[in-house]
Amino acid sequence: MSSKPNDGAQQDVTDSDSGTTVTDTQDETEEVLPAETEHSHQDVEGDEDDVIPDLENVDERALVFEEQGEANTSRQRPEQLQLVEEAGSDDATLSIPDDTPSVQGSILSSPRSGTPSIKSTSSRLGPSTSHRPFDRRFQTRLSSSPLRPSRPSSPALLGAESRRASVSSVAFPTAPEQDPASAPWDVIRWARLRKLSAQAFSEIGKRNFGRPTCMAISTSIVIGTTKGIALVFDYQQNPKGVIGPGTKAVECGPVTSLAISADHSTIAVGHATGNIFTWELARPARPFLHVQPLPKSQAQVRKSDGHLEDVSVLHIGFLGTRHTAVVSADDRGMAFSHLATRGMGAVGRIVRSTRILGRYPELITRSSKLPRPSSVLAFSPLPLGNVEQSTDSMGLVAMMTPYLLVIVSTTPVAQTQYKTNRPKEVAAHSAMSAALAWFPSIKLKAKEGVSKTKLVYCWSNVLSVLEISEISPSEASEKERPPEFRFRVVARWTAEEAIVAVQWLSRSVLAVLTISQQLLIIEDATMTVTDSFDLIQRHVYHNDLFSTQLHSLVESLDEENEAMHGVVADAFFMSFRAYKGRLFLLGHNDVSIGSLTNWADRLLAMIEAGDFIGAIRLATSYYDGHGEKITIGLPEDDDARHSVVQEKLLEMISASIKYAFGRNPEAGSGQLEKPQLVELAEACLIACDSMDEEDFLFDEVFAAYEEKGEEAVFLDVLEPYIVEGKITTIPPTAVKALIEHYRTNHTPSSLEEIICQLNPLTMDIEQVTTLCKTYNLYDAYIYVWTRTLQDFTSPLKELLATSGVNGLPNGGIEKPARDLSNIAKMFPYLSYTLTGRIYPTGDLMEETEALKAKTQVYVMLFFEASEPESQDNAATRRKNSGHVRRSFPTLSSILQFDTSSFMSVLNEAFEDSFLNDTTEQQRNGALKPSNSDSGIHRHSINRQYLVNVLLKIMTEEDFEPDDTIYLDMFLARNLPKYPQYVMLRGTVLHQILTRLCHPPDEDMQEDCQLSVEYLLSVYHPTDTQVLVRLLKSAQFYRVLKSVYRAEQLYSDWIETYFLDVADQEDVFNAIRECLREGSTLTAKQKGNVQTVMSNHTDDLISIDIVKTAETIDALAKDMQEIFVNSLDGEPQNQYKYLRALFNGHDGKAPESIADRPSTSLVERYVQLMCRFEPFKVADYVDTISVSGLHIDSMLSAMEEGGVIDAAVVLLARQGQVKDAMNRLVRHLGTLEAALLGILENANEDQDLKSTEEAVANSVNSMEKYTRVGIWLCKGQTQSARRTRTLRPTKKGASALTSTTKNQQQPLTTEEELWLGLINAVVNIPRVISPGLTKLDSNVASPTETPQVSIISSASVWNSLRSLIQSTFTALLTVTTSSTSSPSSYSISFLSILRTFLAQQASLSPTLSSLRQTLSSIFTAYAYEETLLKLANGILETDLWGGVEGVVGKRGRGWRPRGQACGGCGRRVWGVGVGGGIWGAWEEKEMARRAARDLRRGSSIEEGKSMGRGKGKATDTTPDPAPRERKKRITAEDEDEDNNDDEREEGEAPADQDQDQDENQAQNELSAREKDNQRGNLGPVVVFSCRHLYHQSCLLDRRAVIQQSMRDGGSGEGTGDQEQEREEMLVCPVCMS
Repeated sequence: MSSKPNDGAQQDVTDSDSGTTVTDTQDETEEVLPAETEHSHQDVEGDEDDVIPDLENVDERALVFEEQGEANTSRQRPEQLQLVEEAGSDDATLSIPDDTPSVQGSILSSPRSGTPSIKSTSSRLGPSTSHRPFDRRFQTRLSSSPLRPSRPSSPALLGAESRRASVSSVAFPTAPEQDPASAPWDVIRWARLRKLSAQAFSEIGKRNFGRPTCMAISTSIVIGTTKGIALVFDYQQNPKGVIGPGTKAVECGPVTSLAISADHSTIAVGHATGNIFTWELARPARPFLHVQPLPKSQAQVRKSDGHLEDVSVLHIGFLGTRHTAVVSADDRGMAFSHLATRGMGAVGRIVRSTRILGRYPELITRSSKLPRPSSVLAFSPLPLGNVEQSTDSMGLVAMMTPYLLVIVSTTPVAQTQYKTNRPKEVAAHSAMSAALAWFPSIKLKAKEGVSKTKLVYCWSNVLSVLEISEISPSEASEKERPPEFRFRVVARWTAEEAIVAVQWLSRSVLAVLTISQQLLIIEDATMTVTDSFDLIQRHVYHNDLFSTQLHSLVESLDEENEAMHGVVADAFFMSFRAYKGRLFLLGHNDVSIGSLTNWADRLLAMIEAGDFIGAIRLATSYYDGHGEKITIGLPEDDDARHSVVQEKLLEMISASIKYAFGRNPEAGSGQLEKPQLVELAEACLIACDSMDEEDFLFDEVFAAYEEKGEEAVFLDVLEPYIVEGKITTIPPTAVKALIEHYRTNHTPSSLEEIICQLNPLTMDIEQVTTLCKTYNLYDAYIYVWTRTLQDFTSPLKELLATSGVNGLPNGGIEKPARDLSNIAKMFPYLSYTLTGRIYPTGDLMEETEALKAKTQVYVMLFFEASEPESQDNAATRRKNSGHVRRSFPTLSSILQFDTSSFMSVLNEAFEDSFLNDTTEQQRNGALKPSNSDSGIHRHSINRQYLVNVLLKIMTEEDFEPDDTIYLDMFLARNLPKYPQYVMLRGTVLHQILTRLCHPPDEDMQEDCQLSVEYLLSVYHPTDTQVLVRLLKSAQFYRVLKSVYRAEQLYSDWIETYFLDVADQEDVFNAIRECLREGSTLTAKQKGNVQTVMSNHTDDLISIDIVKTAETIDALAKDMQEIFVNSLDGEPQNQYKYLRALFNGHDGKAPESIADRPSTSLVERYVQLMCRFEPFKVADYVDTISVSGLHIDSMLSAMEEGGVIDAAVVLLARQGQVKDAMNRLVRHLGTLEAALLGILENANEDQDLKSTEEAVANSVNSMEKYTRVGIWLCKGQTQSARRTRTLRPTKKGASALTSTTKNQQQPLTTEEELWLGLINAVVNIPRVISPGLTKLDSNVASPTETPQVSIISSASVWNSLRSLIQSTFTALLTVTTSSTSSPSSYSISFLSILRTFLAQQASLSPTLSSLRQTLSSIFTAYAYEETLLKLANGILETDLWGGVEGVVGKRGRGWRPRGQACGGCGRRVWGVGVGGGIWGAWEEKEMARRAARDLRRGSSIEEGKSMGRGKGKATDTTPDPAPRERKKRITAEDEDEDNNDDEREEGEAPADQDQDQDENQAQNELSAREKDNQRGNLGPVVVFSCRHLYHQSCLLDRRAVIQQSMRDGGSGEGTGDQEQEREEMLVCPVCMS
């Protein structure tokens, strides 16, 4: 039989014992038993969601709900219970439901707040004061997107895990009590089989039958016990039989496995002793078959196959429908198929067992390889489906070991069909577990065809679904061949913890049990967890079946190998069973059954619990397709699901409404409270909105609320749906009630918002418009009028008539704020209408409607040339305004009211394409026909015409400049946008420009300037001078700069920046553009620009002094003196300027400074730095070039500023080292005098804190300048050339003698510098000591009042001594350091010391004074010695610790990573290595002893010969300590052996011939080959990386590499050969 497995290779071998085909797979052997095929299918019709066909004559519903019946009989159920009875029948419960959240109820919605606040733009109450009308876009409060508070969500959709009860449920009777661990609306409803448990788990039952150990489920419930007995129960929990008592089965140990045949008539029982029995339920007195185990003594000499004695049969199953074909597996990793022949009874049958997996235990020898421990963790034969398949006759069996999944066909011959290794996704060091389950191919009911066979298998935490399909033969000849199958992993899912059991609940739903007893419901299509349950309280029975067999595998856990497991999980497979969509759990004390509930069951449970609101919400979620539809038994197709759910949902709503208002006889006469009515209304609204059943909503639900006088509750709930646009059509009766409700209970604005969201075609127009006028709701009025009548001019006339503005000039009679607000609505209305939007919602109109609306409005505004008026009106108008008739009266009235807002409207309208094409307007009826009275003949509606009308109206005397300026800005901005549509004469444009340059208000200046910029982009005046005068008078500097730049008047351009206060900082960019390298300006133009800069030096500096300095330095270096001199009266700013020039604004040198600055600027900068930032002078002076500088003025400034260190640095850089040292010494003397004065007057000063600070500052200054002196001396010493030659001393002469002879040699310059510094430093303590003595005497004087002094004389002494120590330490470093340059030998420490002592002796009259000085000097030596000792001690400690660690590691040695050589792969050590290792070791030891004896004898002979020669004879006295001598000789021999080994591994001599090397290498290689043939591979090498090799393997590898290098011509040179050989001795793995 051929197959196409996915993974692994298949190798067929012949087993000599059985003669059958065996498949060898990694230490395990699978073989199958040919068996007869007695296939008989059950003639039933399968459902695509059923695991197996329905049971016959079994009342399963009574079993599941047995405990609920009594509670349900006495409870009154509301009417809606009958609505789902049909869906909740037995047939329905057998369907497979989903995990959509089954909510017990819903929580109470939060109390409704007031009407949601709507964002709105403030209405204009009069002529606009805004001066940016063209940046405005009109928007109403209804067209915006307000941030409303979210509507209370449906409590039935709170979350996937919600289990909270509804507040509304308190109004109904409580649901019947369920199992405490299960709620009736859960995905799985659990029930304890109490009757069965009472018999099997009672004390009497355990005493008689034993404790239950495993379980099998079919039409019967079979339980195995520890006494070898099987208990059989039916679904009524009645005992059907006790199998085993009185037979041999009770002597075979506990029952460890059970199986039920396909026809439910026979069971197979596996025992802990290896025995297998099959029993016919109709004849339980004697077994049908008995498969006996093999004795362990016959394992190696067996004549047949079978389980061994005392090996537990953990798995068992029937093949197909045959009672005589059984497969089984045990805990030792072996599996067998057992086939019984036909015969008369059990005596006449012969059972033949065939091994299909695993190996028998073998005798362990040294040379044998230890097999890996194994066990069958999971096992199952393929069950039959309800449709015939080619797999039915093959007897497929799936088995899982710790290493492999194997699928074996047992008929007609044993053959491996598929195998795969453990997936890589398995969690590292997780629990070792395995589980699998088949789902056979079934006939689908919903669509044609059959499903494919599937296998789910789990390794640790990784779950995979394998799909098996038959490969159709391509040719007719191939049809006679055995079928071939394709195995494909279609899904994979990773859990958080190990999976211990898995079962199919339906074709697409899995039940997964994890190691922590969490039950997960998973859909295999999406691999999503639809629900989870904690079964820990059910005490599921589990047992440790595999740890004994697999303990060696777990104990060999390697932290570096993450594929290994850390623990073996307990077995749960015998306690976790599924049958027909139900789960059965075998617990320690009972048996539980869990039934998957479908959508109708859940709704029924919620209604029984009294939560009809939650039931409506849950049904709505089912209708919308939320949740996992497969699990709850709903179709995936939307139409099919809607047809199933909608009818029931509408019936539930109707029944709930009746129940809520007491119209149900069972509900009583009362009704719900208001909170529950609100929840019910919300649930009904959501449901009807999802089903698009608005007619049902208002005809049934609203009518019921209205009938009971609770329409206000319903309307309040309805409001958010109207505002959000979910419900737009309401019947007239509801509209009338809605308007009346909002008129009396809410604000008018809320009512207006509601009206504008509804479809006006369902409204009573007269009622609504009258109401809107009454309450001033003109937004709603306009919306209803325009949407129903398509009249877009009447609302505009209504607004004008209502406000009374029509005919009034600006500044007319003031109107109330309400009237002004109403007329202000005309501008957003015009904006929306002229851009094709619905007012006030902002939705787009249809194209035809938009053309009609625009045409009506344009004709009303721009084509009504005059208005008819009576004689009285004419006289009044002549009296008021002097005009007989007004042109375009409506347009004029609007412009007079608010010109700015209308121009904003027109600015938006100009963007619309309606004003583009005349031909299109003619076709759409937007062309105005001729009218002799109007004075306008066949003018089309376009931009040019609108502009002409506006120019005609706005030039009349009725408009003030404050109004006409808006028209000018409008024209100036739109001319560049539409040059092809709008054209004006030059005179008109110049008039517009002139008016824009004379803004009537300062606030409008920026708008006018921007408009001028727009206008000048298309209009270019001929007289530039006139334009410049206009711009200057208007102070339009931005436009003026553009004109100057365009006319190349660059000096005027720069000049204008100083006039424009708002844009002065940009002057630097302008200057850079004019003076930059590569500029197009002429020399004259650049000179004019520089002249302007010279005239505005103060302005540039006031704008930004740093940018000024950087710009001048980069572009006009010759002007630096001008700008610096301009700041002579401002030294602070002058320093800032120079600092930016030299050091940059952030302290770094600017990149623009390329040339060296003038010396005068450098001198001035240093002088100013001494004044403002003296602490930076020394560092700066050290970086500049001092050549050409006049340092006298700089030195005087430094002395005034007290920066003597800078003066020393400056003098030193100029080469005046002695002067620098003299200045330093003088300054130290000044500091001495100051400190002495402070100390002498310290007791007289009342402010001791200030005195202490002064002393500290003086001491710190001394330390600072002492360091400066040391720096000066070191620098001069290192840079000076050698001036004195070191004379070598004679042999035996001391250094002191040599020095004495050369004592007349004068000191060098460097030595004089050191001497001067030392004298100054040593002189400080001597000068200061009187002051310190006086300070101490005054503090401790007994005659005077003691004073509390905070000045510590000891600290001062220590600080002064540290000056001497640091000075002499530096001198010692220069004169004695071995790393110093050769020039350091030009000075002599002894010469300096001798001269210093001579001078001190002349100054110190007594020896005590000199002793104190010498003590300070030699303290430096002691300090250096202490540091050296400490450093040496630390180094020795670290070195010793490192060496000790290395020695310790070497002493412990290295443990090899494995037991095989990394080169040849042969086992090197450990069990199974063979006896050759011991023999080789014995031979080597004998050779070593012989060589040692030989060397011992030769050494004795040499000793004797030496005694007879010249010299002192050897003492022949017997050795008093022969054992010591023997030990000594043995140690010497071992050393010699080690040396020999080293010589063998070392390099070849340099003079050795290359041919000799090659011959020797070949000889060694041939010798090693002979050793290899004999099995002797020589010594073993273990590297520190723990890799293991034979020494011969390493040498072979080295020889091969050497030969390849010689062939490549790279083998010359002994140095290269030595390096090459050393590299060959390292680990090849780590060095590759």
